[in-house]
Amino acid sequence: MDFIDPNSSTKLENDPHDLFSSKSTTFIQPVRRQSIKAWWLAGVVLIYLFGLGSGYGIWGQTHKDLELAQTAPSEMEIMYKQVNPENGFALPVSFGDIGPQMVKAGVFDREEFIGVYQRAGKPLTEEQLSILDGTYQGIVVMNHETAYFLLNFLWAIGLSNQNPILESGPIQKNGQSGVEGFASTGGWSLATKPLEEIFASLEMIELTPEQQMRAEEAAKAVYRPCCDNSTHFPDCNHGMAMLGLLELMASQDVSLDDMFEAAKYVNAFWYPQQSLEQAVYFQKADGRAFADVDARTILGSQFSSRSGFNTLHQYLGEQGWLPQAPNSGGSCGV
Repeated sequence: MDFIDPNSSTKLENDPHDLFSSKSTTFIQPVRRQSIKAWWLAGVVLIYLFGLGSGYGIWGQTHKDLELAQTAPSEMEIMYKQVNPENGFALPVSFGDIGPQMVKAGVFDREEFIGVYQRAGKPLTEEQLSILDGTYQGIVVMNHETAYFLLNFLWAIGLSNQNPILESGPIQKNGQSGVEGFASTGGWSLATKPLEEIFASLEMIELTPEQQMRAEEAAKAVYRPCCDNSTHFPDCNHGMAMLGLLELMASQDVSLDDMFEAAKYVNAFWYPQQSLEQAVYFQKADGRAFADVDARTILGSQFSSRSGFNTLHQYLGEQGWLPQAPNSGGSCGV
């Protein structure tokens, strides 16, 4: 995988200048000693006052510069806010009554689902509880506060929704009996029924042939840095959760471009460190801000698969550009 090497900066060399090249001789007439003493004292006082005033001015200016330096955001902070916008990212979907359908079918136990977040010290908000219970009517926003909740909720959707991607896709490479051997399947510990009874079992999200084609096109193109498989092979929880989101967006007639854009920022909140490194690369090596890079490019295998990201990470290390995000993403478990 090839990366763009940054252009080397051009050094500017200036010829030295002697600002004090001319010499002159001044003839001073003899003066009385008293006059010399008076002028000397006056000169000392003027020099002192000038020095005091200029010193205060310099200190004041330095103090202002220090205040600005302390309050002005760094380049890394600016890039991080592009990757994880402070106001989050509004997802172009509604969940309807999917939550209650999954509870009824045994995909997860409601109280146990809630308990996961209580034990993690992140109890669900009223809004999240209403999503879980199918009564939420507002806009669903992906941000630092909702990323963990949406990861597990979307994981449950992707795992249980009946779709050809699960029924006959790459996850079936070892047959139905081998389906449980993945982190996205065997790792789901909240079900109240055996996995084979909930896997791809619910007709929650019905897709037309055109919508199915859109969902599959997006799934094959969206990768995540923890695996080398695309969402079309959702072998981990992030992949299964992304599958659930893509199916939802396709069913609600979200355009393919908007599906990719949503996936770009969802990945960024689930993988803040890796996404910040992607932002650093595009900014420093390619001169483009994260927000301006096409979502398909960032989400593709070259930058978002595990092997592709590892190559990018190594390149940043060689250039001395490795950043550190202030937050970390979720694990591959509930």
